[in-house]
Amino acid sequence: MSVTAPPVAAEAKPAVWPITISIMLATVMNSLDTTIANVALPHMQGSVSASSEQITWVLTSYIVATAIMTPLTGWLSGKIGRKLLFLISIAGFTVASMLCGIAGSLFELVGFRLLQGVFGAALIPLSQAVLLDTYPREQHGQAMAIWGAGAILGPILGPALGGWLTDNLSWRWVFFINLPIGILAFMGVWLFIHGNKHDNLKRFDFFGFGTLIVFIGAFQLMLDRGSSQDWFSSTEIWAEAIISVIALYLFLMHTWTAKNPFFDRALSRDRNFVIATVFGFALGVLLFATLALLPPMLEVLMNYPVVTTGLVTMPRGLGSFAAMFVVGRLVGRVDTRAILLFGLSLNAWALWQMTHFSLDMNSTPIIVTGIIQGFGIGLIFVPLSTLAFATLEPKYRAEGSAVYNLVRNLGSSAGISMLVAMQVANVEVAHADLASHISPDNPLVQALPTGMNPSTVSGAAALNGEITRQATMVAYIDDFKLLLWLNFAAVPLLLLMRKPKQTPKPDPAQAHGE
Repeated sequence: MSVTAPPVAAEAKPAVWPITISIMLATVMNSLDTTIANVALPHMQGSVSASSEQITWVLTSYIVATAIMTPLTGWLSGKIGRKLLFLISIAGFTVASMLCGIAGSLFELVGFRLLQGVFGAALIPLSQAVLLDTYPREQHGQAMAIWGAGAILGPILGPALGGWLTDNLSWRWVFFINLPIGILAFMGVWLFIHGNKHDNLKRFDFFGFGTLIVFIGAFQLMLDRGSSQDWFSSTEIWAEAIISVIALYLFLMHTWTAKNPFFDRALSRDRNFVIATVFGFALGVLLFATLALLPPMLEVLMNYPVVTTGLVTMPRGLGSFAAMFVVGRLVGRVDTRAILLFGLSLNAWALWQMTHFSLDMNSTPIIVTGIIQGFGIGLIFVPLSTLAFATLEPKYRAEGSAVYNLVRNLGSSAGISMLVAMQVANVEVAHADLASHISPDNPLVQALPTGMNPSTVSGAAALNGEITRQATMVAYIDDFKLLLWLNFAAVPLLLLMRKPKQTPKPDPAQAHGE
């Protein structure tokens, strides 16, 4: 018995790092595309002759497709096996990226982005599940730190890389960059992941999946079109809201009562998984909403060039990258809830500083808050993933990872849509408030330079432009304040989480056994 153990260990150990690198490449490629196209949108808009409203579908089509297809990961991995699904997803995503790069019309671009989301949806849940299976339980903290580096650095570094590629090459290269990464990831998975592990196979729940699709689709449409349709004064928004509520109700009731629901009810019985998933929704808002707000604030309001915007937001990624090294050593040694609390505290500090942004500031506050928030989000991202799966049975990992990432995606899309809509609405409110103080007997108005004299046409136009600038900054600050309150609201969730039991390190004979 003792003679057979060493060869197994010697055979398995060399594949750990090649598998990890291959999975990281797939993770980075997928997560990069959540934000890399943002800064290139104006260039795409002119190239495909689209309006401002139409070009946003380049972003939302990808998010919707990913959100809809993510829950299928568990069933598909059980049906055809993880390795084959991984290979199909990487190949499909890479080809779809190439097609996005050569798209000649808005219809083609949105369609190929939709295809990207369909194939890319499984990459994040699968990479998470495969890494957890590759590393022993006592190293899951380190494994999640490695995975988190790829998952979090993609959306953070995306705007910087997208700005550089767009400025120096073309917007098409924000998609072409995926080709070499995708080919390397495909070769790595093909060569180093042996076997084709099938998860617990069950019958496909068409009704559950259908109601989930209807809910996500209607909910996303409501959020995307709410601002342009004046929200609930529109019949369309009311219809989408009612459909999403009914579909969600039917999905939840069906999941609770069906013999073979789309999502296994065992997931809802794991307390840590449920709380961490709810927490993940808030994390999606905190991370992606901030990333969506900063580029337009810097480029449109403060006249930063695209490349400069990328450079001043890059330290946010460096902060997260540094956190990955720290958190990998802390998980398993320090109470995970304490790490999460410290990460939330750092994020709150950064958001509080962001509520003091002004039009007169230089780039230093942006860089400093970026580093602090990046480090704080990094401290939240990995421990939360570890805690979510700490007490979940291994057979539910692929399905659990799909649910966890689905909810986080919904948090990011909801956060972006709501905060952008709030920012637009608050500009009008702040503008009206500031304009109400413009009167000839106001000493501040009398002290204005001649170029802003409201008694002349040109002066009134210049003054109105300045009021709009100030009102826009006030609206951004209001958004940062809302994010700060959301950060505080997430803290009580820590009290509901259970501290995972420390797994004792196994002796060598057990560690090498199958």
